[in-house]
Amino acid sequence: MGELWTDNTKLKTWLQVEIAVCEAQAELGYIPALAVAEIKAKANFDLRRVLEIEAEVRHDMIAFLTNVNEYVGDVGRYIHLGLTSSDVLDTALALQMVGSLDVLWSCVEELEQAIRYQAQQHRETFMVGRSHGIHAEPMTFGFKLAGWLAEVCRHRQRLVQLRQNISVGKISGAVGTYANIDPRVEAIACQKLELEPDTASTQVISRDRHAEYVQTLALLTASIERFAVEIRNLQRTDVLEVEEYFSQGQKGSSAMPHKRNPIRSERLTGMARIVRGHAIAALENVALWHERDISHSSVERVILPDACILTHFMLKETTELVKKLLIYPENMKRNMNVYGGVIFSQRVLLALVEKGMMREDAYTIVQSSAHQAWNQPNGNFQDLISQNEQIKSHLSEAEITACFDPKHHLKYLDDVYQRLGI
Repeated sequence: MGELWTDNTKLKTWLQVEIAVCEAQAELGYIPALAVAEIKAKANFDLRRVLEIEAEVRHDMIAFLTNVNEYVGDVGRYIHLGLTSSDVLDTALALQMVGSLDVLWSCVEELEQAIRYQAQQHRETFMVGRSHGIHAEPMTFGFKLAGWLAEVCRHRQRLVQLRQNISVGKISGAVGTYANIDPRVEAIACQKLELEPDTASTQVISRDRHAEYVQTLALLTASIERFAVEIRNLQRTDVLEVEEYFSQGQKGSSAMPHKRNPIRSERLTGMARIVRGHAIAALENVALWHERDISHSSVERVILPDACILTHFMLKETTELVKKLLIYPENMKRNMNVYGGVIFSQRVLLALVEKGMMREDAYTIVQSSAHQAWNQPNGNFQDLISQNEQIKSHLSEAEITACFDPKHHLKYLDDVYQRLGI
């Protein structure tokens, strides 16, 4: 990914666009075909020389063209004919962004497969579901991962749509009116570059497209952050249901030898904040003065490479994290049954209602037993329920026991798994 955003790759892409335009010009008879052949044979650049020229002329495109012409000689007069700098800059930038998306799409697919595998392995690994950070009802770790998988699948589809939206070039000249360039040149050149001509450009391609690009990466990394925060919470010492892989020789603390910290998840959380910040900057780039200014240019030189490289790293890191995740079913079972299974309170409530008890009465009785068991050293909700005379008058011992069977919560798990093709 980093190679896609080097200065050398950027200039290669500029040259690719210039040559595509020359080929289009020749096809339409505007410049000699032999000149294009000579340009393609000789065209080159030297990055150090370009930077040397730019230091004097203070214009990156002029510096680039000056250096290219040092290679091609007289036929260089046909290069950049009728173009403005942004024709090359924006079209080439689209190629870099498309190339980056292709890399990211492949990484999202790898992450999807890693989550899919773990979801299959832990389809029936019971754990407690939590809301507000508090024990709620039973679920499975596989079901939790199914939610992650669905989210990643949505991101994969977003990247497909984004690729279409960003695969746009413009060869329309100063202020975009085609005054000195035939629109057919744009159409042919864009086809050669596997891009679509912008519908109606100014001197630049409107930055709503680029803002969407960075926002989509910010959304993707926000999901990665969600997964990372969940792992961090589940790795807490008092929970310890999952844990990041801790390699032999790895150290957790300079002071405390026992520490095994979720450093990868914490790193991912921090990086997501950076990409979100870039999304704000990309939105600020949309409002340019009139047909263009270059206030967006300096911003994009930072945020586009950075967002792409960070997202790529985060995807690779998350995939490795999921693949090697240490999962502790026994700890999940222990936590699920704390205080004698208070998380089965709704099952008892519904069983009583089904037997004819008024819901408010049933709620009060069940809540009283649950709160009596809650946070007590030997609190046992199931025992309290089994000993309650009002409950016993409505439910048999077998019916009470059935309320505490976690398999009830698998009843419709297949429906979710089938939707995801797991």
